Amino acid sequence: MAKILVIPSIDIQNGKTVRVVQGIPELGFKEYGSDPVEMAMIWRAENAKCIHVVDFDASHFHTKQNFDIIRKICESVIIPVELGGGIRTYDDAKELFELGISRIVIGTLAFEKPREFIRILDEFTPNKVVAAIDVIDNEVVTRGRQQRTHLRPVDYAKFLKSVGTERMIITDVKTNGMLSGPNIELTKEIANVTERKITHSGGIGGFEDLMMLQKEAGDVVDSVIIGRALYENKFPCQKIWRVAESGIFN
Repeated sequence: MAKILVIPSIDIQNGKTVRVVQGIPELGFKEYGSDPVEMAMIWRAENAKCIHVVDFDASHFHTKQNFDIIRKICESVIIPVELGGGIRTYDDAKELFELGISRIVIGTLAFEKPREFIRILDEFTPNKVVAAIDVIDNEVVTRGRQQRTHLRPVDYAKFLKSVGTERMIITDVKTNGMLSGPNIELTKEIANVTERKITHSGGIGGFEDLMMLQKEAGDVVDSVIIGRALYENKFPCQKIWRVAESGIFN
């Protein structure tokens, strides 16, 4: 069984590194002080092989105010940077790739405008376009995790597979940023049904949770996004990155 790749998350709001409660700014957020570019360089120095960035300003207000920071992050590290937040059109996707982003993460657009999502998949290839499935109480949510869809995550995942999606990021919103333990069953169910590449997100509170994810889902999940637990030093040793990551961007 291959080891799960740990991907540190950098959440950006108003140009600062933050941790947003359940990924919903209205519920509150905590600033971690460090400039996002410096934070990216720290994670690279810690031997991270990939960085996950969320632009909350773009997600909620469709603004480009953080684009200069995002460009600098891409220029400052030699590892792939994936980004989610505010991607509503083909042109949005194109502009992010021009900034230097290696892989984009699309949530609401795939649900509301599937033809536009398919166009982006076809143009930039499924290797560079990831679908995000955000879930509350076994229901897919969109628009900054505030709009309910009345759609079961497994059914939505099947649809995403049918249009050519190769990788999905699965997040149980209620566990996100809470350090309360991961919803492994949800991630495993989607992984088993779709047989696609899966990244788990949410709930990792420390080393034991990471090892539990590895043990219970390491055969179907190849990566995990971790935020708060890393920023608050919940691991006895931060050198938890996988040494070899062959195939993670294939």
